[in-house]
Amino acid sequence: MFSTLRLTAAGCALAFALFAGTGPVLGQAGPSPDPGPHRGGAPTVGGPLPGLNVLETAYFYAAKARFKEVDSVTGALPGETGTGLGPRFNLNSCAGCHAYPTVGGTSPALNPQIAVASLHGARNVVPSFISPTGPIRAARFVLKPDGTADGGVHELFTITGRTDAPRCTLAQPDFAAEQAQNNVRFRIPTPLFGLGLVEAVPDANLQAAFAASANLRAALGIAGHFNTNGNDGTITRFGWKAQNKSLLLFAGEAYNVEIGVSNELFPNEIDAVGACVFNASPEDATNLTNVFASGSAASDYAADIVNFAAFSRLSAPPAPPPNTTATSVGQQLFEQVGCAACHTVTQATGPAAAATAASNVSFAPFSDFAVHHMEAGLADGITQGSATGDEFRTAPLWGLGQRLFLLHDGRTSDLNQAIEAHAGNGSEANAVIQRYQGLSPAAVSQLMQYLRSL
Repeated sequence: MFSTLRLTAAGCALAFALFAGTGPVLGQAGPSPDPGPHRGGAPTVGGPLPGLNVLETAYFYAAKARFKEVDSVTGALPGETGTGLGPRFNLNSCAGCHAYPTVGGTSPALNPQIAVASLHGARNVVPSFISPTGPIRAARFVLKPDGTADGGVHELFTITGRTDAPRCTLAQPDFAAEQAQNNVRFRIPTPLFGLGLVEAVPDANLQAAFAASANLRAALGIAGHFNTNGNDGTITRFGWKAQNKSLLLFAGEAYNVEIGVSNELFPNEIDAVGACVFNASPEDATNLTNVFASGSAASDYAADIVNFAAFSRLSAPPAPPPNTTATSVGQQLFEQVGCAACHTVTQATGPAAAATAASNVSFAPFSDFAVHHMEAGLADGITQGSATGDEFRTAPLWGLGQRLFLLHDGRTSDLNQAIEAHAGNGSEANAVIQRYQGLSPAAVSQLMQYLRSL
């Protein structure tokens, strides 16, 4: 599907000249401004994986419709027919969080959490770290009140006061107090495009690609390791710390934690205070009768979380970047600086039962799907699986050209700032950042043009 990037001898020579300041691009080292998301026109993502058959394509579109469903407490409100919102939640729709540049993406420019805080009479206070033009955020606490490790999501809002939640009284967490204790960490939504390809990569292929970069990583002081499932030892690969094994698990956990809907994977309600429980559990389950008539029986009989996973699994990946003079040089710099030591350009799937179009293809996610030490600059103090408090999964860079907020907590929209944030005492990225900081301004601009073309 995509071919591996390779440096030509001329490309290596040009890249060396850019570092040395003796070639066609001259100037003192220093960053050029991030050009920002600059793929104009319609989104280049959001459709089905190329090569799906008729049944798979129908399933994709039906699953996408379920993904866009808006949840209310009992599913009885007009236009909000999904059942099970709350008692605690961060938003009321999967497509609300995964919205930009289209359904399945990440945080949009305008934050829908502001409106949902008071929707239908809800009496929530919007926390200080949520702003109208800031990223959608989930909050995690580092420690529990007794000083032991927490790390779990603490939902921003409750259904208290909503017209479809009479008699419910449930307080929000005291985020201001927790922030005063430096106990709150943030995560933003990850894009879902092309994740069926990621799921279809056998562990052996991930390990082989990781082993192929061993010499380069060693030269740059980069270690890294895979996060793994505690039961069978297989590689986990989804989420900011690669903490989830599969798209179904990823979907089930998010439905429960972010929207508050109990389901067949997570059947227990969060904070099931008696007066705030309005439905039998699990609120999302396999349908024994077809009430959707979507044109896809596979979708109609399946639970919401199965549909959410199918939408991700059958979604096309971001398209490869257009080739220009600037981006061609940027490709060479990407390799020469050492970015590809972790942001592995090409991965390969194995046989895929879920979609034959995902079988035995190469694709370009720009990630090794391993976790790496980032130290204090990016550390959140939260351990998930074998990923410790300063370790994060190498963020896949495909789709970066249409991404508004960067890093796991959305702290910046500036690509240069995001790159610089990888440096820190003991960070595995330090040698790469030093090379990056040694580039001329024009070379930095060319590298950024390439990254923003992805």
